[in-house]
Amino acid sequence: MILSARNLKKSFQDGDKTLQVLKDVNFDLDKGSILTIKGASGSGKSTLLSLLGTLDQPDSGEIVINNNNLKKINNYDSIRNKHIGFVFQFHNLIAELNIIENVTIPTLIAGKNNDTDYLNKLFEYFDLSDRKKSFPLDLSGGEKQRVSVMRAIINKPSIVIADEPTGNLDEKNAIKMIDLFQKLNNDFDLTFVIATHDEKVFSIGDKKMNLYNGTLLEL
Repeated sequence: MILSARNLKKSFQDGDKTLQVLKDVNFDLDKGSILTIKGASGSGKSTLLSLLGTLDQPDSGEIVINNNNLKKINNYDSIRNKHIGFVFQFHNLIAELNIIENVTIPTLIAGKNNDTDYLNKLFEYFDLSDRKKSFPLDLSGGEKQRVSVMRAIINKPSIVIADEPTGNLDEKNAIKMIDLFQKLNNDFDLTFVIATHDEKVFSIGDKKMNLYNGTLLEL
């Protein structure tokens, strides 16, 4: 098991009201699986992904990532850098850095030297070998999102968390992104947790769940 969530609860204050966003979330995910999550806007999908990605903490409950119980971890930064890759709706590339510099940011944060052979193979795999020295403004929307996926997997994470990864893409590039996720899953045994409104993305899940009324329901 690569990821486990137990009895997750999360609430927010809205003036004098308490909004219970996540009430009792439980699931297990095996290595090499794809979990897709859908739910109405405001149902808490992004909140859940923030908890799983250590960007926020639950009010109560337990998250275990690759045998690391987050309750027992003091430095989330190291867990996040080593075990988690992020893909968001917007690519979040740094305009002042070229593509190879954007991709290798997680490696630099980890204090590692770049593996040139690995980088070259990765750029070939993503069909971006001729874009290494380009800057984000020179790339199409689909290319930018592929760069963001490359950045997400550069440190060979335990899981990749994707929040509406096709939400900013046209249909053609959205289909390419779906194919890329499935290819990465098959070729590298990468584990994905994807929140989406896109039924085509939702359909690729080995495990499909709906977030409703603060609880995840398997479909």
